[in-house]
Amino acid sequence: MKIEFTNRCHDIVTPSRASERAAGFDLRAAVETPTTLAPGSRALVPTGICMAIPAGHEAQIRPRSGLAAKHGVTLLNSPGTIDSDYRGEIAVLLINHGDAPFVVNRGDRIAQLVIAAVAPAELVEVGTLDETERGEGGFGSSGMR
Repeated sequence: MKIEFTNRCHDIVTPSRASERAAGFDLRAAVETPTTLAPGSRALVPTGICMAIPAGHEAQIRPRSGLAAKHGVTLLNSPGTIDSDYRGEIAVLLINHGDAPFVVNRGDRIAQLVIAAVAPAELVEVGTLDETERGEGGFGSSGMR
C-alpha cells in the first residue's frame, strides 16, 4: 500500500521505519525551538507531516518505548487516531511522566505511526446481549494469571 504525504519541513527526515520489519514509521518533532517538558507537563508537538490515509484505514500514533523507558515520556492519548478524511498536519501529544525535565529538539524521534485497517461495523441497538462466562465482570475480573 502506498500512502501519499506532504512534508512541510524539508530539513526534517521523512517518516521511516527503523528496520525492515518495523511496524511503525518514526515521526520527528518539527518544533521551531527546543521545547522543555517539565515533569507532569504536556505539549502538542508538530511533525510537519500531512497524509492522505486510504479509506478503510487509520493511522495510529504510538509512543516510542525508548522515550518511555529512559525518560518517562509517552503519549497522553495512546494510541492517537488519525482518520482517513483528515488532511491537516499530524501533531503528537507528549507527556512527561519522568522525574526530570525533558527537552524536545527539532528532528527528534518522538512517536511511531502505524497504518491499520478499520473493520467496517454498524452499531445495532438490542434489548439484551448474549450471555458469556465473564458476563459483566470488569477491570481485573479475569484474574492476574
